Amino acid sequence: MAIIETEATLHEAHRDNHTHRDVNGGWLRPAVFGAMDGLVSNLALMTGVVGGAVSHQTVVITGLAGLAAGAFSMAAGEYTSVASQRELVEAELDVERRELRKHPEDEEEELASLYAARGVDAELAREVARQLSRDPEQALEIHAREELGIDPGDLPSPLVAAVSSFGSFALGALLPVLPFLLGVTALWPTLLLAVVGLFGCGAVVARVTARTWWFSGLRQLALGGAAAGVTYALGALFGTVVG
Repeated sequence: MAIIETEATLHEAHRDNHTHRDVNGGWLRPAVFGAMDGLVSNLALMTGVVGGAVSHQTVVITGLAGLAAGAFSMAAGEYTSVASQRELVEAELDVERRELRKHPEDEEEELASLYAARGVDAELAREVARQLSRDPEQALEIHAREELGIDPGDLPSPLVAAVSSFGSFALGALLPVLPFLLGVTALWPTLLLAVVGLFGCGAVVARVTARTWWFSGLRQLALGGAAAGVTYALGALFGTVVG
């Protein structure tokens, strides 16, 4: 009895701990990408403008315009992209649904062949395919996973992707302009805040990946810093030429 109880406890512990994060979710990628893009693009935009030796008011207007334009652009782009991808998937699911309705025997044999190709005994593969094909919706889900590599019940939401992109981009883009909104005229507070933001964003991303927090943070800091440095140099060059 003690052995049985111990094994049961181990199975329960394995069940509770053996969970995976949602790798197909519709919010994580646009949120992370939006925050990074907002911070890097607006930082680069504002350093370029500051390099051109323009007025404080122009810097603020440029930063706010970059925030608004970028956030709406990101949201529209993500919505269109995810919606188009979802429509494509749904169209393929309709094709598979029609095939299951018109040629159920062929689809069942196809499913059996897939399992047999993966090493399942041919007779067992046919029996498994037969039992799974009893429910049309279950059969559709299995065929979609096996043939298309998708889960029909876990398709990303265009609205979630758009809202995530808009909010995260706006938040990221606000960091470079925030010191100027508070009346600061020098560039170094913006750079300091951007350094913290870039490293912090990279470190946060590392929590949902296999990378260490310091590597991810430094990588993002290097990329964002390079973009800001190049645009500052171009702004200074153009400002001199135009002036």
